[in-house]
Amino acid sequence: MLYLVGLGLNDEHDISLRGLEIVRRCEEVYLEAYTSVLTVPVARLEALYGRPVTVAERDFVESAIEPVLERARTAEIALLVVGDPFGATTHCDVLARAKALGVQTRVVHNASIMNAIGCCGVQLYRFGEAVSVPFFTDSWKPASFFDKLEANASLGLHSLLLVDIKTREPTLPSLARGRPVYLPPRFMTVRQAVGQVLEIAATRPGSGVGATSRAIGVARVGTESQVCVHGTLGELRSVDFGPPLHSLVLLGAITEAEGSGSSESDEEDQH
Repeated sequence: MLYLVGLGLNDEHDISLRGLEIVRRCEEVYLEAYTSVLTVPVARLEALYGRPVTVAERDFVESAIEPVLERARTAEIALLVVGDPFGATTHCDVLARAKALGVQTRVVHNASIMNAIGCCGVQLYRFGEAVSVPFFTDSWKPASFFDKLEANASLGLHSLLLVDIKTREPTLPSLARGRPVYLPPRFMTVRQAVGQVLEIAATRPGSGVGATSRAIGVARVGTESQVCVHGTLGELRSVDFGPPLHSLVLLGAITEAEGSGSSESDEEDQH
């Protein structure tokens, strides 16, 4: 059996009781470590779970996981996923490959940014398609995500912008030599995301998105240091949200219920 176990948003304590019971009896435990990250080292997971945890980087999950799937025919193996297992298409692909091999699978769900973003005070059912914002480079500035922002805005819907993280990025020269050397991890900030959105918006004057558009920046959702700040994109660009992980919500039409806000959102808005 292959288990995909959601870990939630913060640390080792966010795993569900069902997930913990499964992990403690598994013969092998892997942690998918590139679509998102926890705020604690792997050693803390191992201490609570009572099992060694092998970190599974991107190349392993995408192209070298088949031997693990083969072993899951006769052994209980867990793949731990930050957030919820269905929060990234990577995990859907793992499930599809397992089923193609005839391996039994089971998913244990947990909280993810896709539902926890309700902490910022707007209603989940009023979000349109979520978008991913990649790091721009001097020669590569993809704008396809902006098309979705415009589509959501045209319907009065909010947009959740999931900002880029780079946890194991090789340098180009090292790839050319065939011996990868990895850059330090990088985590996009709200400031950077806003800057890139406004850079594209400047080339699309009819989009309705600009420095005066209302938005909410969030950081470290699900932790004790969680921050939510409401303002215009121009205002959010000057806010220091602190350590990762960050996300951004571009607001659509605000309903009466959303406009009244919650006590939590009001309190966080002052930070």
